[in-house]
Amino acid sequence: MRRALALARRALGETSPNPMVGAVLVRGGRILGEGWHHRAGGAHAEIEAMRDAEQRGERIRGATLYVTLEPCSTQGRTPPCTEAILRRGIRKVVVAASDPNPKHAGRGFQLLRDQGVEVVEGILAEDATRLNGGFNHWIQTGRPLVTLKVAMSLDGRIATETGESKWLTGPRARARVQGLRRAHDAILVGIGTVLADDPSLTLREPGRSGCRLRVILDTRARIPAGSKVLTDAFRDRTVVVVGRGAPARRLKELARHVDVWVAPLRRGRVSLPWLIRRLGHREVTSLLVEGGGEVHATFLRERLAHRVALFYAPKILLGWNAPRAVGGVGFGSRASMPELDDLKWTRVGLDLLLEARIAYPSPRPRGGG
Repeated sequence: MRRALALARRALGETSPNPMVGAVLVRGGRILGEGWHHRAGGAHAEIEAMRDAEQRGERIRGATLYVTLEPCSTQGRTPPCTEAILRRGIRKVVVAASDPNPKHAGRGFQLLRDQGVEVVEGILAEDATRLNGGFNHWIQTGRPLVTLKVAMSLDGRIATETGESKWLTGPRARARVQGLRRAHDAILVGIGTVLADDPSLTLREPGRSGCRLRVILDTRARIPAGSKVLTDAFRDRTVVVVGRGAPARRLKELARHVDVWVAPLRRGRVSLPWLIRRLGHREVTSLLVEGGGEVHATFLRERLAHRVALFYAPKILLGWNAPRAVGGVGFGSRASMPELDDLKWTRVGLDLLLEARIAYPSPRPRGGG
């Protein structure tokens, strides 16, 4: 199963809106074939493993299949994997995680068992579930899993008072950020970040480049015409989200280069709940929010963020006016503030990375009178 999980990870960032899945066919402790789901619309991992075994000249009947996710039992872009398993006479299926879709969960297991196939569930289930956190959340809620990513000094600043922020963290941390971008379907920043840094928000990994969907929050359509996200080779992957009432002339100009979404306003800014729903409808399963501080604060206050990836550089910037990782108005009381759990600290070069889940307090019940 660990081998199947490693195979699944090879497709990081390539399968959305499908999950990452790996599969291994075994008989007598020997691998007959293996495979993984490469991209949405392509063959599922189980089929890839079967094809691999057949190309090697191996006999599949009577073998055991290890797969990281419950085999599909319904017709989608491809035929049900349960049919292929039964047709090829596989004797036993060992599965890590069940289908997160409540409409299908357990259906594949039962169908196989009804036909005499031995099914073992829950092997390394936690690892398999974590692997597809974004997909699992989206398939159950229709909305993307949101991660706040911040690179900051030890005193919580993301730039100096003069706005200098480049290379706050080291090269290994920056490489880790590229991995985070690849793992998410979309990247979001506020107009303040664009005005201050003119970021590319692209993937810059050794031997490969690319771009996720780039989402810019820009209530009043202030983004400069020469911004990289409006002029580079990936501008067709850019969405500028403006508020109702933004200047019509600017919207017409922007629409010539990028996709423009006109959102309702919430407290004078783009409504984030509206945006999250629309991204979900567009099959965005995971969203990486890269700031700035006011954007992070709004996601937290509206309970729309689910995880954090906080990079701490061994620097102290100071400055009353230096922008902070999280701005906004404070929560006011300990009882109302979110906490972090499922914490994981990692040394990344000279920097520290904290990854955690955000746990929001339960809303207080309204008292009667």
